[in-house]
Amino acid sequence: MKQRTLKRAYNFEGKGLHTGTYAHISLRPAPAGTGIKFIRTDIGRSIPGLAEYVSNTARCTLISEGRASVSTIEHVMSAFAGMGVDNAIVEVDNLEIPILDGSARFFAEAIAADGLEEQEKERRYYDIKESLELRHEATGSWIKVEPADHFSIDVTVDFGSHVLGVQKAHWDESVDYLSQISVCRTFVFFHEVQYLAAQGLVKGGDVDNAIVVVERPVPEEVVADMAVKIGHPGLRVLPSGYLSNITLNFPDECGRHKLLDLLGDMRLCGGYLRAHITAYKPGHTLNTDTAKAVQKILSL
Repeated sequence: MKQRTLKRAYNFEGKGLHTGTYAHISLRPAPAGTGIKFIRTDIGRSIPGLAEYVSNTARCTLISEGRASVSTIEHVMSAFAGMGVDNAIVEVDNLEIPILDGSARFFAEAIAADGLEEQEKERRYYDIKESLELRHEATGSWIKVEPADHFSIDVTVDFGSHVLGVQKAHWDESVDYLSQISVCRTFVFFHEVQYLAAQGLVKGGDVDNAIVVVERPVPEEVVADMAVKIGHPGLRVLPSGYLSNITLNFPDECGRHKLLDLLGDMRLCGGYLRAHITAYKPGHTLNTDTAKAVQKILSL
């Protein structure tokens, strides 16, 4: 297969979920062999979209090069991976990529509308010759990467939640990323929102960009107070245990979003893997540690 890039530039704007800062971004075509590169247009610095540049994984994936950083890159990276983009430039004029609706939908839809531009160089596939496994003992999370003749991911999400239950998600190239994965939004537990709000985080959060899971009983007045704080009074807890801010696209949307994130984080390996990835309770720290470990193997 030949390498592929975007056919034209696509522009987006909005608030960052964690910083609340407003940013404009542009996804642009790039020459063959470029890979994915982020450019901070406000300070004139660029950062390769590679695992070795990951510097923080607190609730998102952040890459840095010197004084320059770009955070919450996982959704746009997932769109590139799922839609088959080899080379692209991401221009952004602030610290954080806009959260938009909390998924990769708008990035993927824009790319799908025009299709991709085939380039002269062959796509480079990375063959995994031996299995590797990373575990985070504190959380019980693990990711295994095994040799395979094509790329696929199986994710299991288990937070011990009676609302979410145990959710499983699968993706390979036969699954339509656009309709089945890209539309799946980020999620958060209500008690986490309370804590993060008290810490001054989730400044860009609103009722359009996150599924809110209400795992523990919460007094109506507490829900009402939080609804006012995020600018949408009248929200309530549904019998299903979710806040009434959005309707789920799939019963297992939260599990699919974890797969979306993992797909984006693994794209930081720098190319397309021939491997099967099995993940249990993945998160950005474990995801990017795995991408770094794969990069190390590939460089030997």
